[in-house]
Amino acid sequence: MSKKPAGGGELSRFLQSHVKTINETLQIMAEAAPGGLERTEWSEVVKLGDQLSRQATVAGMVWSGDLPGVETLKENIKAYFNILQGFLFGCHGSTVGAGPTLHKSICSSAKNVVDSSFSLFNQAVSAYESRSPDRKTTIPQVTGAVWEACLALNKNYQLVILGIALPKNLPTELWRLRVALIEMNCHVILRLDEDFTEEEVAVAKLIITLASDALVVVKEAIRFITCLLKSSGNRSGSNEDKVDAMEELLIICREAADQINDIGASVYPPQELSQMLSSLKRLHDGTNAMRREIGNLGGSPESVFLALERFEKSLGALEADITDDVVNEMENLTISSS
Repeated sequence: MSKKPAGGGELSRFLQSHVKTINETLQIMAEAAPGGLERTEWSEVVKLGDQLSRQATVAGMVWSGDLPGVETLKENIKAYFNILQGFLFGCHGSTVGAGPTLHKSICSSAKNVVDSSFSLFNQAVSAYESRSPDRKTTIPQVTGAVWEACLALNKNYQLVILGIALPKNLPTELWRLRVALIEMNCHVILRLDEDFTEEEVAVAKLIITLASDALVVVKEAIRFITCLLKSSGNRSGSNEDKVDAMEELLIICREAADQINDIGASVYPPQELSQMLSSLKRLHDGTNAMRREIGNLGGSPESVFLALERFEKSLGALEADITDDVVNEMENLTISSS
């Protein structure tokens, strides 16, 4: 019967106390850091990840080699988890002012590092307690997982900085616009000869064109952002100023989808002209905001700007038609009351 190493149970308890602290920090990260704090640059987070990677190398050598005493192993655990805690604080600090997209991306990167770290030390302590002869091969493997998680921080520098989740979410808004367009087309075509007056048919067709042009704007925005990220590659640099623009673009696209849906709901007789005008006003504002944010990202946004110009013409045409209808209604009311 093999003799259990001295202090085995003590090491497990010592490790779990550190794991608990890290999990508590992760819970704090569930919410973005308050906006009043100073934001930690992502480049600093990457540096902390490099430190952690080097400490993982030290841990892999310690736990897979000729094991020292329990106190030395506890010191190794403590040193590693202190750096891991600092890394998480850095990640949390980088979420200052971040929208939900960027916040989720940062938390996901941090969680990958934490999970691989837990795996390393859980297996290391378990191998120590069980006197596993395989630890010389298993420990280097889980150490490699930590390296990969930390390396991903550097590889995905631009992806995190620029909020790459935006293009992942934009197709959702694209889908919502597409559904609104299809629904309007189907219902209008089915009811053109039934409930719609000639004026209402004209408005319905203009709305279909508007939704179609909105779809093109979002497609071009996705294409522009994707090309921008590909051209940036993994170059490091101070691109944090682009995060706000990326987040704002996502908000604008969501707002546009909502307004298109509202206009679509207003198309059926009796058409809610005042509601349409209100939605058109918001779409005008969104168009101006999108042009501004796209411009802030740099690159070559000509195709997006052309799509925006076409969309603005559709907005103007629909607005002019609705305004004329409102004027006609007011004139008819005046005649009827006299």
